Amino acid sequence: MLLSLLLIFSLIAPFYQSKTTKKLTPLDKIPELAKTKIVVKAPELPLHKVVLPDFASIRDVKEKKRQFFNYIRPAIERENNKLLQLRQKVIAIKDRLLLEQVIDLEQQRFLVQLSKSYKVKNIYGQLSQVDELLARIDIVPSSLILVQAANESAWGTSRFARIGLNFFGIWCYTKGCGMVPNARDDEAIHEVESFNSVDNAVQRYLHNINTNSAYVVLRTIRSQLRTQEQPLSPEILATGLLPYSERGSDYVLEITSMIRHNQVYFNSPSE
Repeated sequence: MLLSLLLIFSLIAPFYQSKTTKKLTPLDKIPELAKTKIVVKAPELPLHKVVLPDFASIRDVKEKKRQFFNYIRPAIERENNKLLQLRQKVIAIKDRLLLEQVIDLEQQRFLVQLSKSYKVKNIYGQLSQVDELLARIDIVPSSLILVQAANESAWGTSRFARIGLNFFGIWCYTKGCGMVPNARDDEAIHEVESFNSVDNAVQRYLHNINTNSAYVVLRTIRSQLRTQEQPLSPEILATGLLPYSERGSDYVLEITSMIRHNQVYFNSPSE
């Protein structure tokens, strides 16, 4: 009897297991893989309407440098020329003050407006106020601006240059004023400022150099060169850029080296 039962069980067991045992699929064997969602990051759209050259696609180094400098240079020249024109108006007011002539109401309002824009306090009298304005309302040699733009933007290929036309690594501190750095600390609030034109970017760079207390040494060197009627040497002025980068002196050495090695791409400076 027992033998008969074992024989019957051996015959029906395969059919019983096929109904009760679930067939495992590859995803069942690795359940965490089935739950994984592949996230495709959408491309970051530009924050401007400027058609920027695709500098990354230019493989020839010399051609890339030539095109990059030629693209940025016109904006630098326009903004430097605006500063020179503004500077001449301030010099005209200084000449009147040196002759002990009274400046008119329009010129007084002009000085008030400039002092506010360039963060100059009128606490030592009009002549000292004008001297401080002249220390701030001045150009930066185009060659120095060009190599800084190249250095900070990786020759126009960086995310900040492409998306926000920020060729100079300029920060801002209002939410939505630019692009959030990917490696920004959780407690940090700064963004990399965005611009709607290359002219705006260069203008912001120049205003930063001319007003930020970090660059008082650069402005002092520039004023001394003006007083001595010496040309504004980009290599000499670069020594005032120590605070521009956390790299400090290494950054200054790199900028001055770039100036020397890229002379062939610069126009003859008129400043």
